[in-house]
Amino acid sequence: MVTPDRGQAHTLEAVAASILLLSSVAFALQVTAVTPLTGSTSNQRIEDHQSVVAEDVLASQAANGTLKAGLLYWNESARHWHGAPWDGYHDGAPENTSLGRTLNDALLDRGVAYNLNVYFWRNDQRIREQVVYLGEPSDHASVATWTVTLYDDDRLSDADGDPTGTTLADAGEAYFVPDADPNGPVRGVVVVEVVTWRM
Repeated sequence: MVTPDRGQAHTLEAVAASILLLSSVAFALQVTAVTPLTGSTSNQRIEDHQSVVAEDVLASQAANGTLKAGLLYWNESARHWHGAPWDGYHDGAPENTSLGRTLNDALLDRGVAYNLNVYFWRNDQRIREQVVYLGEPSDHASVATWTVTLYDDDRLSDADGDPTGTTLADAGEAYFVPDADPNGPVRGVVVVEVVTWRM
C-alpha cells in the first residue's frame, strides 16, 4: 500500500532533480562564450567562400599571365620586392601589379585580410618568401594555392610593373628563387599561397 508520505517524497525528488538539471544548463551556458568566431556552419561557409575567391583570383591571374608577372615584380639591386620597406615584404599588395590590385579589390576592400607567400625549394629545404604580410591569420583562416613555373628567360619588372630587359638568368643570385636547373630553361617551380581571414 502506498502512503501519502511516499508520494510527497517522490515529488520532492522530482523537484530537486529539475532544479539540479536547470542549474547545470545555466552554468554550462555561462561558461560557454559564443563569439563571432565560434565555429558554426555559417563560419564554415564564410571560410569556404574566402578560399574560393582567393582560388578564383589565382586562377584568373594565372590564365592571363599576370600571376607570374606579380612574381617578377622584383628589385634585383635591392634584392626584395619593388616598393617594399627594409623588411622586404609589403603591408598591402602593390597596386602597380595586376595581382596586387585584384587581391585588394577581391579581398581587402571586402573586409578580408590576407597574406601572400611564395614557397620554393633550396637545398632540399622548403623556403617561404613573403610578398604581402597583413598580420597573423586567425584560427579560421583559409588557404588557396597555385603552382607557377619560372623560366630563365622570364623578364623582371620595374617599379611601374613594366617588363625590363633583365631576365632571371641575368639576375642570377639576386632573384629569390634559386636556379633549380642551371643547364636547362627552367628557373624553378614555386607555389603561390594566399591565406585569408576575416578582419
